[in-house]
Amino acid sequence: MIPDPEILAAASTIINLCRRHGEKIATAESCTGGLIGGCLTAVDGSSSVVDGGFITYSNEAKMAMLAVPGNMLAEFGAVSEPVARAMAEGALRHSPLATLTIAVTGIAGPGGGSEEKPVGLVHFGCAASDRPTLHQSHIFKGDRHAVRRQTILMAFDMIQEMLTLHGTDKSSAL
Repeated sequence: MIPDPEILAAASTIINLCRRHGEKIATAESCTGGLIGGCLTAVDGSSSVVDGGFITYSNEAKMAMLAVPGNMLAEFGAVSEPVARAMAEGALRHSPLATLTIAVTGIAGPGGGSEEKPVGLVHFGCAASDRPTLHQSHIFKGDRHAVRRQTILMAFDMIQEMLTLHGTDKSSAL
């Protein structure tokens, strides 16, 4: 997917903010299947900021690559606050250089939803070194493409929130 101008502008803002704050970023993606990382790396110079990413579509991948506990997945399901937080924290632990991670897990549709967890429900986790892990959940409207697009933009908003609320300018110490 080649990012549209709005997504590319948002990704560029994130790359610039991470550079300014001295952050390295990694992604942990389920419902977006790597699109967040792809959008970030579409920005020129992103290699100075992006460490890597995990595409953990299955529960087995979440457990193997991010150390999400199996009992957590069984109790809460993959689309849940505890799992989104665990994915973000697992990506932080398993990324060699990352100081900030964003994780998304949701139901992009068109199927797979339930009354309790409808199509469009996405949980976000954002973890950073020495800062509390943030969580948000949203129910997005539209088709699969629309849900994933809104998820990417919200992920960028959440990264920006982490950097704005909790970030310190590490580049001045370099």
